[in-house]
Amino acid sequence: MCRARAHWTGSGATPAPGLTRITPTIRVSHGQLLNPRFSDFGRAAPAGAVSFSVKHTEGVNVEVRCQSPAEVGPAPGSGTRWPLDKGTVLRFSMSRASTEVNDNKVTVSFYAEGGQPINQAGVFLTGIGISLDVDADRDGVVEKNSPNKASWTWGPEGHGAILLVSCDKENPFTVASDCDDERVFSREDLLDMSRMVLRTEGPQRLPRGYEIILYIPVSEADKVGVFYVQNPFFGQRYMQVLGRRKLYHTVQYTGGAAELDFFVEGLRFPDDTFPGLVSIHVSLLETLSEGIPHAPIFTDTVMFRVAPWIMTPNTLAPVNVFVCSMKDNYLFIKEIKNLVNKAGCDLKVCFGYINRGDRWMQDEIEFGYTHAPHKSFPVVLDSPQDGGLERFPIKDLLGPDFGYVSREPLFEAITSLDSFGNLEVSPPVTVAGKEYPLGRILIGSSFPISAGRRMTRIVRDFLCAQQVQAPVELYSDWLAVGHVDEFVTFVPTSDKKRFRMLMASPAACYKLFREKQKEGQGEATMFKGKGTSDTKRVTINKVLSNNILMQQNQYVQRCIDWNRDVLKKELGLLEEDIIDLPALFKLDKQGKAVPYFPNMVTMIVLAKDLGIPKPFGPIMGGECCLERQTRCLLEPLGLRCRFLEDVCSYHGRLGEVRCGTNVQRRPFAFKWWHVTP
Repeated sequence: MCRARAHWTGSGATPAPGLTRITPTIRVSHGQLLNPRFSDFGRAAPAGAVSFSVKHTEGVNVEVRCQSPAEVGPAPGSGTRWPLDKGTVLRFSMSRASTEVNDNKVTVSFYAEGGQPINQAGVFLTGIGISLDVDADRDGVVEKNSPNKASWTWGPEGHGAILLVSCDKENPFTVASDCDDERVFSREDLLDMSRMVLRTEGPQRLPRGYEIILYIPVSEADKVGVFYVQNPFFGQRYMQVLGRRKLYHTVQYTGGAAELDFFVEGLRFPDDTFPGLVSIHVSLLETLSEGIPHAPIFTDTVMFRVAPWIMTPNTLAPVNVFVCSMKDNYLFIKEIKNLVNKAGCDLKVCFGYINRGDRWMQDEIEFGYTHAPHKSFPVVLDSPQDGGLERFPIKDLLGPDFGYVSREPLFEAITSLDSFGNLEVSPPVTVAGKEYPLGRILIGSSFPISAGRRMTRIVRDFLCAQQVQAPVELYSDWLAVGHVDEFVTFVPTSDKKRFRMLMASPAACYKLFREKQKEGQGEATMFKGKGTSDTKRVTINKVLSNNILMQQNQYVQRCIDWNRDVLKKELGLLEEDIIDLPALFKLDKQGKAVPYFPNMVTMIVLAKDLGIPKPFGPIMGGECCLERQTRCLLEPLGLRCRFLEDVCSYHGRLGEVRCGTNVQRRPFAFKWWHVTP
């Protein structure tokens, strides 16, 4: 626990007779000998000395090291003498903490030729145990002096402590999230934090000139906060002792065996300038004399990783479904409510005074969560694309155990691709032997060689920095809205694969229509009951004879096929893992694609219950052939299809069912720290 180095009088000096008391230099370790320090006898022994012997009290360990590396070992009994060669050193250490200052001693006797004693020198030692401890093995217990506490590794056999960003808000009367507040208002606030224990053991007071400080590097002051109880006998008020405005804290040494509990919170999620690792240090400082600054003589360190923000795929169970109440979507909300009731989750309606005329719930926010061994809670990511719902995530979602995070660009222009309909995540996949147990994030972008629209860099960098759901960029700029959810989604299945990827497919639609034409159904009419003022009669024959529409959809199919190849490669999928849903598009005046009829891929997935945009396809035998085809593809997988009419409320404004809704899901059971990025 403690070691000290004596400072011997120089060779050739005339020492005073008897024992020379040497002021000790305290050396503290945390339960084992670290970085041993030695006293060099070869240059600092009394003149004429050729050998020496050592005596010490029971709590001291002494090791003799001669110039030859082989001649190293514990000092023998007091009757044994060692040759005093140049380079001979002693190492003193202590096996237990002291109960009083200077309660242990080492005495060295020097001898001349013939064994005549010529002098003695001694050092008084005080042993102090210091150990800064965290939950390094991630089992919820702060173990004492873990050998892995100062490092962090990934994987099932990895180690290292974990921090949550306190991005929720326990106090309803504060404006900011907890991580932006230097005060703790309740014990619930402490439950979000990771416990860190400073264990000390030693005499009732530190020797004069010594102090213990806790500190963080300047570069990490905006990334971690540490709280400690103030006035423990009067309400246990916790104050921030380390953080943005305070880099160090002088520890109140209490004497004896003590444990001081600190609570640590993350202040920032990982991003492109912050890899997520933070360190906290404790040091014992020594001052040699008045007027001389303190110098560290021992330091112990712990390391944390800030828990990432994690997205939830369609394959996870739904908890809440959110939808905006508008003047024209009463019937849609009624249908959504029926679907939600069947799925066994809750419907949350955002009314006009909050949505301020904005119906695009999916575009405003993305639900995710953060997780540590001691706690998990949902966190909503706010899109930089702000509309009328700008205040919704802060006003209605941010609260106790519900966090909030956003990333706003300073200089980049915001486009439609910054809306979170352009943000999707796959189910867990394995790609060429590499596992992605939390899936992979999918974001839409421009074609790699073009200068089109992209999601703003600050959001892309944020998603990449989380490390556990490695993002894949797809090509979505060919669409007018430009969102990935317009051509790809995922549904859960109960077979070995556990999911299927659904893709919009003009080729599948043309194939279906040609089959129906051959069956004599070419005059079957589309858009019956669509509820719009468009009175033009559209039949299968007219669609198939429209060469311009066909050429446009051939272009769209090539764009989708390009993404299909990327997804197969990056998600490790085979053709049998993909289901093509019939879809048609048309190009607007800017050459961007918009749906020709409601796009069934842009559905809401609530476990086995699917809320699919009603496509208003050709009616045959009283049933839409597009709906029938979709049922034939999905219902054998155990899925239940419910077709929702969204034309007036969403499709006419270039959106669909998913665009007007949002789903909060249960988190993964898998522990993200078991990932190997």
